[in-house]
Amino acid sequence: MGLITKIFGTYSQRELKSIYPIADKIEALADEYKALTDAQLQAKTPEFKERLANGETLDDLLPEAFATVREAADRVLGLRPYRVQLIGGIVLHQGRIAEMKTGEGKTLVATLPSYLNALTGRGVHIVTVNDYLAKRDSEWMGKVHRFLGLSVGLIVHDLSKEERQAAYNADITYGTNNEMGFDYLRDNMAIYKNEQVQRGHNFAIVDEVDSILIDEARTPLIISGMGDKSTQLYDMAESLVARMKKYVVAEVDSKEEEAEDIDADYVVDEKAKTATLTARGIAKAEEFFNLENLSDPENSTIAHHINQAIKAHGVMKRDVDYVIKDGEIIIVDEFTGRLMFGRRYSEGLHQAIEAKEHVSVQRESKTLATITFQNYFRLYQKLSGMTGTALTEEEEFATIYKLDIVEIPTNRPIARIDDQDSVYKTEQGKFRAVIRQVEECHAKGQPVLVGTVSIEKNELLSRMLTKAGIKHNVLNAKNHEREAEIVAQAGKFGAVTVATNMAGRGTDIMLGGNAEYMATSDLRKAGLSDELIAEATGYAETDDEEILKARAMFTERLAAHKQVTDAEAEKVRATEKLMESLIPVLDDFARTVDYAETNGETGLLGGVKAVQAKLSDTLAKGGLVVISPAGEAFDALECQAVGTVDDPSVPDETVAQVYQPGYKMGTKVIRPAMVTITTGGPKREKPEEE
Repeated sequence: MGLITKIFGTYSQRELKSIYPIADKIEALADEYKALTDAQLQAKTPEFKERLANGETLDDLLPEAFATVREAADRVLGLRPYRVQLIGGIVLHQGRIAEMKTGEGKTLVATLPSYLNALTGRGVHIVTVNDYLAKRDSEWMGKVHRFLGLSVGLIVHDLSKEERQAAYNADITYGTNNEMGFDYLRDNMAIYKNEQVQRGHNFAIVDEVDSILIDEARTPLIISGMGDKSTQLYDMAESLVARMKKYVVAEVDSKEEEAEDIDADYVVDEKAKTATLTARGIAKAEEFFNLENLSDPENSTIAHHINQAIKAHGVMKRDVDYVIKDGEIIIVDEFTGRLMFGRRYSEGLHQAIEAKEHVSVQRESKTLATITFQNYFRLYQKLSGMTGTALTEEEEFATIYKLDIVEIPTNRPIARIDDQDSVYKTEQGKFRAVIRQVEECHAKGQPVLVGTVSIEKNELLSRMLTKAGIKHNVLNAKNHEREAEIVAQAGKFGAVTVATNMAGRGTDIMLGGNAEYMATSDLRKAGLSDELIAEATGYAETDDEEILKARAMFTERLAAHKQVTDAEAEKVRATEKLMESLIPVLDDFARTVDYAETNGETGLLGGVKAVQAKLSDTLAKGGLVVISPAGEAFDALECQAVGTVDDPSVPDETVAQVYQPGYKMGTKVIRPAMVTITTGGPKREKPEEE
């Protein structure tokens, strides 16, 4: 930390000083707005629109508009935005990125600036990473907007033109980056204006902004049309390449000449994701197709098909880059882990994969329209975003999108522990270590979520867990239909969930299980419509008998499930409490053994030591770790110094003697060790501050 930062604070801290007074104004209105009836609160929306028409600005209306949404969210959802969420909303309205830690309620934050900016009538787009989140947020947070008299639209896969037009004409539209980008491309290809679905690009709030604007932005959106009919060349190239031998390297050094005696027909560069024929491979191709020279211009088509075939075999991996579903090759999004229906690889690569997997080879396609996410999102007059991890891409956001990042403080101190990475020599060694850790956690009932980079690794770990006899759930693009159910149950006592990065964005795993999901599921099984369920889970005043009946049913089922989930959560917590309660027993054993050895009473010493060892082993298996750092550097987080020893022969602050061992579970210290430390020796070097 530099001197200037120490004196003046970080950029975010300085920016927040100008935002705090606005948050104070919002909070000052709380009692006044709480006293309003539902009708009076709802009347604020036309009032704000009128004031805008009369010359007031959105900034003028901000404190009152945010106070309105805050009160509405409390009444409709039972959720009242905290002060830090108000601050996050202000940052978004200003067209900036709000970095908010996981669990701080970013979804609720978006309701504040979206309502304010929707008052202009020019539309607000709230962009999420997948259909599941877009649908969830439009139904959940949409209750607040609808209560205040605004319309809410949803853009997901498989909507008609008319449905898309209606969704974009709504005051606030939820959707995914892919769908909105493709709609823009289709609008540009439309012949008549009435065929277009979007009405402009006023204001966008991008959830998980680093994932969408940085990670996914490397892949352009492409709309393809029917090209030439597929030929037999794909099958012929497949017949040739299937018999070829590949040689895989981590990275090809362009400075090195290819070894003439290499025992392979083509070389795969894992880093660049390319495949290249060797001299031997070229000779085989020329013999197979009866060609004099594969490099001749008239043979370029054959060469292209061979190159795509070796790429399909060498680079594109099943259950990593794509899956086979209902006889079709479906691309897996490498950033979200989700299936990309309707998307195909270009330049004949998709056909080459179809030939490789022996499914029906579809007609070739040609590019009709394309756009990058960088260019699409720069169309918006105002752009903002939210994420928990934006500062690492600060430079890219500033350069490409002219967006700055404001780090929002957490509502409560962070309780989550971020451990250091563990590095293993081999992949198998790493996976065996994962299984061991899962076994330890599972034995004491601790819920575990294991993340993997691909479906392939996901299923490999699943097989290893099955072999170890550990019951678990698997979440990947192949079974995305059960996503909500799996996530809802992932926090139950002893639950083990193996997931791809599908579970990494916008998913809430609650200790003991998600009672609300289970209650909602009961209503769906009882035949209630999604619209009625949305009303049943809301808090807005109503005299509709059907809604009141559904609400009573939801309340009853929620209470029943909550009993179960609370008990499950307590089971998990009880393990730690049990460990804590048994520590004095370990102390008693240690004192007994010490007394017996000191006074020569050895009659029962062997038996006592055996019981002591058994108890210690049982607690260790439950996750209890002994802290006894004699001879190590003093750690104030794990030890308490009760005295000093003058010893110039060892570095200062070395643990000289452990008077009472400490204990921890994971990284949580249950009891610090009581120790004496050395003085008078050479000073220890302290690590430099970053």
